[in-house]
Amino acid sequence: MSLVKVVCIGGGTGLSVLLRGLKNYPLELTALVTVADDGGSSGKIRSDMNIPSPGDLRNVIAALSDVEPELEKMFQYRFDSGQISGHPVGNLMIAAMADIHGDFSTAIKYMSKILNVKGTVLPTTNDIAHLNAIMKDGTLVKGESAISKFGGKIDRVYITPQDVKTTNYVFEAIEEADYIIMGPGSLYTSIIPNLVIDKIGEKIAESSAKKIYVSNIMTQPGETDGFAVSDHIKAINKHLNSNIFDMVIANDREISPQTLVNYQAKNQNVVALDENEIKKLGIEIIAHDDVIIEKNYLIRHNTHKIAELIFNYILKTKG
Repeated sequence: MSLVKVVCIGGGTGLSVLLRGLKNYPLELTALVTVADDGGSSGKIRSDMNIPSPGDLRNVIAALSDVEPELEKMFQYRFDSGQISGHPVGNLMIAAMADIHGDFSTAIKYMSKILNVKGTVLPTTNDIAHLNAIMKDGTLVKGESAISKFGGKIDRVYITPQDVKTTNYVFEAIEEADYIIMGPGSLYTSIIPNLVIDKIGEKIAESSAKKIYVSNIMTQPGETDGFAVSDHIKAINKHLNSNIFDMVIANDREISPQTLVNYQAKNQNVVALDENEIKKLGIEIIAHDDVIIEKNYLIRHNTHKIAELIFNYILKTKG
């Protein structure tokens, strides 16, 4: 019996959190990962070596790896002195492999093999992709790292140059998917950048796969200030020109006042679960108070509970 094919789309730490839980289930996983990061180690490697940004891919490879903990620890180790200060070992390894093979996707394929990845990790493009945002007031902001710092309300994002292409592997993964999952993670700088490359968004909208959104817990300053769950969904729909989601997973737990004060000091607030607005979109809601872990006045997604809820939904809905 063939495994259910699940495509997960995003970047940053959000996609890694999702995949760490899902890799424990009998699923055929494919991660489509953004390469639009232009800050930190990834941005410097992109600039110096003229390759797509490796950082988000490194995190996803680590999340899906099945190796000795010390090897994963080394892969994620970040130097803090000398000329390589700030560079994680994994970023340098990916850059070296790209230089050896002359192809970024091939480099990711070999790194996945070395780290014994459970699934397939694909960059959404092999090209250098620059993320730009048009704000609600018409201002143009260039560069992924500049968007959230700008502090305005985002209307939409897009990739330049216009001839940035994806790969046939990405299209095939979307076309063959039984389920497509987006989130959690930065809405405009981790998730949507994947959707505005080439015809990826169009292929997702056309796909017969069930589509799931895993909601963020807290708003992100400069990106989603004041957003409820439905606002995240509507932003994705706007970029795809289609109402795509079948189900959303969201937090239903009340967060402690002390933790809220901690986040509000950083201009972050709870992403409200606006059930009526979500239902107007025809989306099933799975809200649970165990999808988050609250500890030391910090909130994190519970990777194991989210994976369990997704797998149960798959069992319920698969043909």
